[in-house]
Amino acid sequence: MNVDIVFTFAAAIVGGALRVGVPFLFVSLGECLTEKSGRINLGLEGVLVLSAMSAFGGAYASGSPWVGVLVAAAVGATLALLHGLLCSLPRVSDIATGIALMILGTGLAFYLGKPLIQPQAPQLAPLNLGSWSDSSIVQAALQINPLLPLGLVLALLLMLGFARTRWGLLVRLAGDSANATRALGYSVNGIRIAATAAGGAIAGLGGASLTLFYPGSWNEGISSGQGLIAVALVIFARWSPLRCVFASLLFGGAGAVGPALQSIGISAGYHLFSAVPYVLTLAVLVVTCRPGSMAAGSPGELSSR
Repeated sequence: MNVDIVFTFAAAIVGGALRVGVPFLFVSLGECLTEKSGRINLGLEGVLVLSAMSAFGGAYASGSPWVGVLVAAAVGATLALLHGLLCSLPRVSDIATGIALMILGTGLAFYLGKPLIQPQAPQLAPLNLGSWSDSSIVQAALQINPLLPLGLVLALLLMLGFARTRWGLLVRLAGDSANATRALGYSVNGIRIAATAAGGAIAGLGGASLTLFYPGSWNEGISSGQGLIAVALVIFARWSPLRCVFASLLFGGAGAVGPALQSIGISAGYHLFSAVPYVLTLAVLVVTCRPGSMAAGSPGELSSR
């Protein structure tokens, strides 16, 4: 095979992973924090879509994409806070509540976002990390989402926080043993509500990256199920924030296979290759979620449900 074709294909995969993987990164980090506290939030798909619409609307109304980013984080935190409050009530299922809020979030986004389908909002300026190269292919591949460094810093802070800070140990304690948390005089519901809201704010940044960087517009199919895929991604990453970074890049690269093939002139089966992330998600669930077994790293309260 021609070396130039291989180089172009590899650069397209790398560039696609860095662009497509950013929403996966933020949503998976948000879900990782939520699940570490012993709660599952399947409503993150609704959080992602509503935050994406809110980010676009905030940027469009204010003229600043960074205002849109803040709006997305606030909206994500609000919807996730609702999930946390509802799940703290007696005999309320995390799973059922998450599905209901997923429907609520996407429904609100579709309804409130109809006037935003045609307008164009200010976009986040890319970080040009490929300026050292004379190759336009490398330069295009290394146009980085400015939210990506923030995601990497958040992953590092979460990892250090879980291991070395009091709040991180309390989150892990609530996720591993609710009875031990109560015995020490802490509120399990309070910890889980705070972790769920913070996780929603982080996931909201993923929504902002969808409409304010790539693909950079608002439409009703903007998410393509990335919020739900992120739940499987957290399992694949074994509830480790740093592993979420690598898993997000892997899933982002999988989503970039179709466009990468198009970049080298192969368009046959494009829609088939677009399904690679979903096939990968199914494979992860089949391999990691075996009946009667507990995934390594799983919070104890989740494995007991």
